[in-house]
Amino acid sequence: MTTAASASNSTSTTSRKSATAPERKYKCQFCNRAFSRSEHRSRHERSHTKERPFKCQKCRSTFVRRDLLLRHDRTVHAKDGGIPLSSEGRRRGGAKASPKPPGPSKPAITIDTATLEQIEASSDGMVDLETAAMLMTDLHHKATAAMSNHDPDGSSPSFSPDHDALIEPAVTYLPGVPQMPWDTFLPQAMPEPKAHSIASSLTGSQDSLMSQQTFDSISTIQPHHANLPAIMERHDSGSDTLAPSTLPFDNALPVSGTNTPHALSPYPSMTGPVSPVNYRRSPGPSQALTLPKAPQVSSDEERNAILNNLNKADIERQIPESFHLPSSNTLNKYLSTYFNLYHHHMPFLHPESFKPGQTHPALLLSVLSIGALYTFEHDLAFTLHVASKIIVNQFLVSRDNFDSRKCPLWLMQSTLLNMVFESWSGDPKGLEWACSVKSLLANMVAGNRYELKLRTDGRGGAQPSHEEWVEDEGCRRTHYAVYIFFGMLTLTFNHTPAMSFGEFDTLELPSSESLWNLEISDEESWRESLTASTIITVREAHDSLFQGIPVRYSAYATRVMINALFLEVWYHKRSFEALQDVVTEYKLRLALETWEKSLDLCEPETVVVPLSTPQKGHPLIFNSMAVYRNTRARLEVDFKNIQEALRYHGSYEVAAAMAASRDYVKRSQEMIKVIQQCFECIEIAAMQGIHWVARTSATNWSIEHPLCGLDLMVILSLWLYRLEHDEEPATDEEVAMYNKVRNLFDDDSMDVYSSKLSSTVARLWGSMLDEVVVWGITKLMGESFKLHSQALIGYETEEDPLLSTESFA
Repeated sequence: MTTAASASNSTSTTSRKSATAPERKYKCQFCNRAFSRSEHRSRHERSHTKERPFKCQKCRSTFVRRDLLLRHDRTVHAKDGGIPLSSEGRRRGGAKASPKPPGPSKPAITIDTATLEQIEASSDGMVDLETAAMLMTDLHHKATAAMSNHDPDGSSPSFSPDHDALIEPAVTYLPGVPQMPWDTFLPQAMPEPKAHSIASSLTGSQDSLMSQQTFDSISTIQPHHANLPAIMERHDSGSDTLAPSTLPFDNALPVSGTNTPHALSPYPSMTGPVSPVNYRRSPGPSQALTLPKAPQVSSDEERNAILNNLNKADIERQIPESFHLPSSNTLNKYLSTYFNLYHHHMPFLHPESFKPGQTHPALLLSVLSIGALYTFEHDLAFTLHVASKIIVNQFLVSRDNFDSRKCPLWLMQSTLLNMVFESWSGDPKGLEWACSVKSLLANMVAGNRYELKLRTDGRGGAQPSHEEWVEDEGCRRTHYAVYIFFGMLTLTFNHTPAMSFGEFDTLELPSSESLWNLEISDEESWRESLTASTIITVREAHDSLFQGIPVRYSAYATRVMINALFLEVWYHKRSFEALQDVVTEYKLRLALETWEKSLDLCEPETVVVPLSTPQKGHPLIFNSMAVYRNTRARLEVDFKNIQEALRYHGSYEVAAAMAASRDYVKRSQEMIKVIQQCFECIEIAAMQGIHWVARTSATNWSIEHPLCGLDLMVILSLWLYRLEHDEEPATDEEVAMYNKVRNLFDDDSMDVYSSKLSSTVARLWGSMLDEVVVWGITKLMGESFKLHSQALIGYETEEDPLLSTESFA
């Protein structure tokens, strides 16, 4: 009986094993491993052959397994406007969600079909650890959200009026910053090439923008209607109107109103008085003042040419048929805002030769997207931006043998503008996308710079014609624009620089804006102007700074050189020998002092800039001074923890990092010098008038100012906090500096904000940053400073720390 039972059990066990373990009849031809399914064997054999058959249709990446391709697409291209993968297309093509029944209900955990497909694609009985971790994390977020009765990301999913929720954001968006409706730009399946139909009005008489219904549900930033408390309005003319009179100029900005329904500006125009010509005591010949005109679409025929170019560039017909090219009037409005408000801060485009009907559509759309941002039409700006990215992606994918040496200039420029758009958008996914293509852009610059060198050497020392010089100078200016932008990514997010100073050492520094925008009548007069200009290489200027010899160069070159010095300070502070290497630190301080002295020799600019900046001269000088102050401060204090927290765009995390940085701010003689730089930063706003700066700096000033000012204001607030709470008595110098800051504020302002000066400074700076928003990252910084202000006084009130300025009117 026992033997029979044992035999019976053994038989049943064997049968169960045979039922659960199918025969492994598919053997690898390279080793002894066997598999139960042929596709599993094929996948294993790729580890021997190094074959990568799964190719991403949005970039040049390839993968061994399909699940790795899926994971790459969901992370790197989460908000890209390229072709969706087939599994995602099936998910997006599902039935529309039924209306919710009234009354509160506990949300169910959604099982993502794409997730199930991932498991199925990668399983031969097991799932790799990385995929499993990713899936479990996603499931955990959804389960947590279901229990707390809200979405996993704390916000509503991206929504299209014609489809279900297509993309579930994996991050928290800031309140008031519009989410990008990525799903409205993604085709629902991989399309076959067809007759393309970019819906438009060829007459150009009506504004045929994106269908308004598409964006009715998208949230937009709302303005703060209340005034900030009066803070030393030293230039108050006695009038209730804060906007100064604007001198007339040809390409005046459009009046905010019906043309910009989402405008945050309470004033018709945000441009101030025209800047004077010379900066400080800059010598130079007297020349006639010029105001370069912004490129414009001159006729309906030119707009039709833009449409034709767009059709030709959209090879795969990936731009949604719902996309509408704006009318001629709207195109001209966006071109005007780009070239009158943004271009002067990064002048790598040549306005005179920028012809909208002849410019590549990817570059034109990227320019228009930033122009739309400056008119506060954020939804349409996103639309134009995504269309530009789609065209760039198609160009790169369609050229399997892509050579960076043959990279067209428009490709570099449009990629740069798209990265700028994403990096400062206030969306962490946008920053991740920008980082994913950073090395690609750096490679483009390297190849283009090599071709520029070959062209220059081929002339054998002969002067270029004006057309040749514009081409060469456009390349140089684009290279430097990328270099400066990468430097700002390092300054803001502590990202390792993607380009080094050594790549530019033999390259000529940018010319003056006067020469760049010069209108010539003949080649002879052009050669005379070129001969009279200052030509200096990056290496020559760099060596002169470290030798203590001020050198004369252009405003753009000034911005390039302070970027180089900032990156040298960044590398120095991260070296293991930084504390002991006093020689390098001394040389860096000498170079910074010499750079500041060189401002007196800066080439005079005869180009009139229709922007109001506190310092007389070109906005590039004003921007350079902002970076200079930040660089000087970083020799003493470097908030790496705050910079890294900024990457993930959580205001509470950034504020917590600010609070955790108190020990980095010491009370010393050297810190007094740093506090002087911080004082100058906030004094600029006080001297101009807090009301004026809060409402106009978003458009008049560069995004570089709030980015550079973040470290300075954290240092200042924490230093003031230590003076207010340390048991150690303050020195005479500390008391004098404290009173200098205190005198910027009247008694009423202190009563409104806080009795603590440290909290008042943080709160004021935060309110000023998010009063008017062009770039979403300023909203993040504004909210972070408000939270930081509350932390400095120990959260004495029970009110919401993110109150608007209405609370302080």
